[in-house]
Amino acid sequence: MRFVGVIPARYKSKRLPGKALINIAGKPLIQWVYDRACKAVCLDDLVVATDDLRILKTVQKFGGKAVMTRGDHASGTDRVAELADSIEADVFVNIQGDQPLIAPQIIENVCKPFESDSDLQVSTARINITDENQINSPNVVKVVVNSQGYALYFSRSPIPCADRKEAVFYKHLGIYAYRQKFLQSLSELKPSELEKVEGLEQLRFLENGISIRVMQVFDESPHVDTQEDVSRVTPLLENSAKELEA
Repeated sequence: MRFVGVIPARYKSKRLPGKALINIAGKPLIQWVYDRACKAVCLDDLVVATDDLRILKTVQKFGGKAVMTRGDHASGTDRVAELADSIEADVFVNIQGDQPLIAPQIIENVCKPFESDSDLQVSTARINITDENQINSPNVVKVVVNSQGYALYFSRSPIPCADRKEAVFYKHLGIYAYRQKFLQSLSELKPSELEKVEGLEQLRFLENGISIRVMQVFDESPHVDTQEDVSRVTPLLENSAKELEA
């Protein structure tokens, strides 16, 4: 099978404009993500999909591959879907462009189930939540799965019931792997009611009967959405750079 990683990157971020190009510990954010993703052994190719020439040139300058996409996409998934019409692959992996600490193993885990399940169309990842603040935060998306590891529901609310002390909570990590044909058919799926309520596009898949495999991972992958996030990940990336040099 051929797996292609795609990192959607736009310049006009609402909370942190131009964040893909923000210098963190000596590198632009997009380069940290790209360098990490390159270490995933499952990927046959990796490309940044952007609508901004500045991002394109930055990626090319550090030796990465980037392509221009349309500027009217509503989501990163739509940007990946555009590439699915011009790049040949069995599976496309949507890697968030604001996760500079993403572990290659996360990418490998979401690719793995496609090798043995010819019917699988979508996979993603989850990690255990132990911080009560994250359990109750609407900014942290939670997921519950069935006994085979397929998503039952995603929500910004605590699921299952937070009053049960024995409950296990999972955080949904924003990485997806899609079969090419599924991506090409996405335009046929209109926004669903639960998607509108929760503000989560993956609920559109569940409401249309499309199963999502949710792989268990053990590495956190923090987002960079604010200047405070930049300050928080900077020392972690500085340490990472030292380890690579050692």
